[in-house]
Amino acid sequence: MMCGAPRASATAGNTHITVLYDAFGKTSTMQKDWGYAALVEYGGKRILFDTGNNPDILAANVKAKGVDLTKLDFVVMSHRHGDHMGGLSYLLKVNPTVKIYAPKEAFGVYGADLPSSFYRKDPSLPEEQRYYDGAPPEVMRFGSAWPGANFQLVDKSVEVAPDIHLISLVSDMPGTLELRELSLAINTPDGMVIVVGCSHPGVDKIVEGASAINPRIHLIAGGFHLVVASDSDIQAIVAALHDRFKVEYVAPGHCTGEPAFTALKKAFGDRYLYAGLGTTLPLTASQN
Repeated sequence: MMCGAPRASATAGNTHITVLYDAFGKTSTMQKDWGYAALVEYGGKRILFDTGNNPDILAANVKAKGVDLTKLDFVVMSHRHGDHMGGLSYLLKVNPTVKIYAPKEAFGVYGADLPSSFYRKDPSLPEEQRYYDGAPPEVMRFGSAWPGANFQLVDKSVEVAPDIHLISLVSDMPGTLELRELSLAINTPDGMVIVVGCSHPGVDKIVEGASAINPRIHLIAGGFHLVVASDSDIQAIVAALHDRFKVEYVAPGHCTGEPAFTALKKAFGDRYLYAGLGTTLPLTASQN
């Protein structure tokens, strides 16, 4: 990943994050449920980030907010947990060919492939006891839970559109060990805007990855995964974001957790942005 100034052309059009799925919010026209989905608009691109927990609730919330999911440039699935991919069946019903960036994992739910050299072989066995009669294909391809969907599998950080990056990291935490997660990182004129799903690899590590593109971090939105964290662990993350990375704005939601909402609000003050269900947030300071 290369450091550099964002391209001026990338700032054209709407630049917003609209929260379409979460379990808290002021709105009474949208249904609250545990999960996350957001529409991200930047540089003329319309990006759906995650699909929430339930297809019927996603459908109702999208309708209530007047969002047209047939008009998307691409989708980002952050990781394979049900509260982020449960609405995928509704998305594919209304937009079956949309490009979907998803984590590449061995035998993953989004599909996968492996070279047949991954398994040990024993030529002394009779043919009928050998995989593929002893002549496997060079690449073994594995099915997805959504056959026919246009998945583009990602296992390393990559720029997918001008100034729009996917940060790919793997969790080393108990309970989610080896879980790969994608985060969206946009290099705006005001600095990096990062949209996170659940931050299983650690929100501080995600920010560190984005800072390799541009060390100025303008905004982090989404789930910080502190919902069951101790006060000391919460304070460590808050200090890292506020003091180490000098994050300008935070807009926490989903699995960030109520005590973490309180701690982040105390640390960031008016640079804490409310991001409940139905909220539309500006991505750049010029819109504030």
